[in-house]
Order: sequence, then structure tokens, then C-alpha cells
Amino acid sequence: MYLVLHQALKTSAKFTTFKPTLYYMQSKQKLNLFSFTMIVVGLVIGMGIFRTAATSAKDAIAPSVYFSAWIVGGLVAMCGALTYAEIGSRYPVTGGYYKVFSYAYHPSIAFAINCIILISNAASLSGVALIGSGYIAKLFPGHSWTDIDKALLSVAAILVFYFINLRGLKMSARAQNILMLIKITMILVIIAALFFPHETLLHAASAPVAAATNMSWIQSFGISLIAVSFTYGGYQQTINFGNEVDKPSQTIPKGIFIGIAIIIVLYLLANFSYYMIIGFDNMKGEREIAYALIQQTFGDQAANIFSFFLFFGVLAYVNALLMSNPRVMYAMSAEGTLPAVFSKQDKKTDVLVFSLTIFAAVCIVILFFAQTFEKILNFTIFLDCFGMVASSAAIFKLRSKTKHLDGTGIFKMKLFPLIPLFFIANYLFVGVSIAIQTPETAGVGVAVLAAFMLVYFMTARYRKTGPEAS
Repeated sequence: MYLVLHQALKTSAKFTTFKPTLYYMQSKQKLNLFSFTMIVVGLVIGMGIFRTAATSAKDAIAPSVYFSAWIVGGLVAMCGALTYAEIGSRYPVTGGYYKVFSYAYHPSIAFAINCIILISNAASLSGVALIGSGYIAKLFPGHSWTDIDKALLSVAAILVFYFINLRGLKMSARAQNILMLIKITMILVIIAALFFPHETLLHAASAPVAAATNMSWIQSFGISLIAVSFTYGGYQQTINFGNEVDKPSQTIPKGIFIGIAIIIVLYLLANFSYYMIIGFDNMKGEREIAYALIQQTFGDQAANIFSFFLFFGVLAYVNALLMSNPRVMYAMSAEGTLPAVFSKQDKKTDVLVFSLTIFAAVCIVILFFAQTFEKILNFTIFLDCFGMVASSAAIFKLRSKTKHLDGTGIFKMKLFPLIPLFFIANYLFVGVSIAIQTPETAGVGVAVLAAFMLVYFMTARYRKTGPEAS
């Protein structure tokens, strides 16, 4: 679909002359309510809940801050999913956000933010790999694991799947579904621990909360929301399904509300289980928080089994991102915004060797410089703030440009513009919170965005001649 769109755009002098109505994806098979709801749940529930609960609690001055962040995070996810669903319905382009940015803004912004999203994805992969390395380290209690050790273990996992992908091996849809079931099962096990009361649980529930720091409630809430935003991420991919849903005007809002509601309930119950069994103060210093919960409730052996399956889920996530992101580079290269080498495939395996190598290298570089999950978390969410604000704000221009689609059966959210404005305000708030907490991280993020925009204009001549010549 992306390449078809690319061919059409080559006949146009400007992106703004493109008519989105000409390129709706046609499909005989449409997603029903159940299928779309499960897609929403599958897009959001990842590996973050097994670590970010501790990170979020660390800077929460009170349980009210902590649980408020998780509730607001769910509402933001719902608003974001509705916004992206309408964008996808009005502008059904498969192959990343690049076309949405190009159509709504200037191509330089599209290039810079899409590159930032790729780096953010690399940082996300690195962060999740660190989550997995922390849990697998629990299986070897005799060794004193440092942050460098865990980073090296994460690098090893990335390299293993890098070489697997070089051979052209892909994870089947069935395996991904099994992985989804494993993740949900692990969350349900965490929730089920609430129904196994024992001495530790009762003591933790009555443990006193640590004294408040000099942070205000709103400042603490903003910092706590950073980790929560990471955990609720993924809903933005609903942008890809707007035209493939049966009765979109009815199915999409119902599916999003039901799906996000399921996720909010699961996350709140999991966090309540952490809070009751481990205790709010103890959560702040426990990185592998799910391991501690399972160990206290079911014993060491159960905790080790849990960690093994969680590490398996992490590896699958690493593999999925290593497969998908090089294809985004391929799409950008086919458009001419990246050099042609990014679209070159191995003749035997059809693997995008150069793109795969660059993406894996970026993941490793991020691990080398950051080493800890918290640093990677702030970096990836700060980059996400650029992408989320810019992409969701595109709905205002799209509504203006595609008024002729109103009443044709596409999805159109209610409470506009309150929903996208609330979503945008949240990510601006999170971005400011990161800038206050770690200004150096914000500085790097702004510098990266400016650098990519500079690269775009510096390579403008190549994009006009290079792709055509090839």
C-alpha cells in the first residue's frame, strides 16, 4: 500500500495536492467489534507493567498520586486511540506516520519526526530488553548483577535476534497470539495474588507511607506519569485500521472504549496487587517488582518460572521491533527521504540488511550510553512527546481538508476538539515534566529533532535526483 501511494505521489509536485480519498484500502474482510477490541488490547498491553509500576511509584509522594497517574494515563490512552482512529479513517495510509505528517505539515517535519519515532522505538526496545535482563538475572542469585552486566545481557539478546533476522526467519502470527496470551496470563497471576492472603500481605497493606518530599503534588504526578505513559503506549497504531473496520462509525468507538476499559481495569488491579502485597514504600526500591510479588505469594520456584516466561515475552518483543522498524526505513527510502541503500534487500533472503543493521546498532548505542531503564524511559518518552503532539494535532488540518468525507460512514469522534486537546495537553505536560526532572535528556531530544530537520534540507538535492536516477 505504501509503495502504491509512493507511485501516485511521484506525479505530484507537492504533498498538499494529494487526494486521500483515492487511496482507501479495499478489503472484503472487515474487523468486527470483538476483533478490533482485541487488537486495541493487544497493541497496548506489553512488558512495561512488570517494571514501570516501581518506576512510577518511586517519584510518587503518596498513593493518591500513584493511582491518579494510572487512571489519567488510561483516559489519555482512550483519547489518543479515538484521535488516531479518526486520522486513520480520514487518511488511510499504511506504512507509518510519514504520510500523515507530510500531508498535514511540511515534509521536513515529517522526515524529522519519523526519524525520531524510529529512535524512540529503538530506545523502547532497549528499555524492554533491560526489563527482561533484570528478570532473567533473578534466576542466578549467586551473581551480583550490575547495570552494566544487565546492559550487556540486553545487547546479547539484541544481537541474537539480529542474526536470526539476517537469516530471514519471522515469527508467525500464531506465535504472537500465544505471546499475547502469556502476557495476559502473567498479569492475571499478579492480580490473583490478591486472593492469597498471608502475613506479608497484611503487613504490607498497613505499612506507613514515606514522608512527602519537597515536591508538590502536581510535580510528583507529572513525573509519575512518565512511566505510566510508556506502559499505556501502542494505541496510536489504531491509525492503521480506520478503513478496515466493519461499520467504523459504530465499531471503532465501542472497540476503543471496551479495549481501553479492559486495559485500565487490568492495570489498576495489577497495581493494587503490587500495593497490597509489596507495600507502597517497598515498591519504590524494587526494580523487578513482579518477581518480588510472585516470590512473596507463591515462593521462589514460581517466581523463577514467572521470570523465565517474562524473559521469553521480552525476546519476542525485541524480535518484533527488529522486524518491523527496518520496513519503515524501507518505506522512507522508497519515498526518497532516506538514501536508496536503506531499501536494498538481500537477494537470497529478502532481508533489509542495511536498515536492520542500522536499527540494531542504534539500540546498542542507546544501551551503551544509558545503561539503566530510567534513563532510557525519559529519553524515549520525551521523543514520543514530539511525535504524539504533532501527529494528533494533524486531526485539525485533516478535518479541514477532508470535510467531503463527513457522512460517508467514516469514523468521526464526538466531543471534538476537547478529546485531541486533552491528549495534546497531557503530552505537553509530560514533556515539561521530563525537561524539569532531566533537562539534559530534553536537550538531547531537541538537538536530535533539529539535527534531523537539518539533514532533510542538506539532502534535498539528493532526494530530487537520487531516487529517480536509481
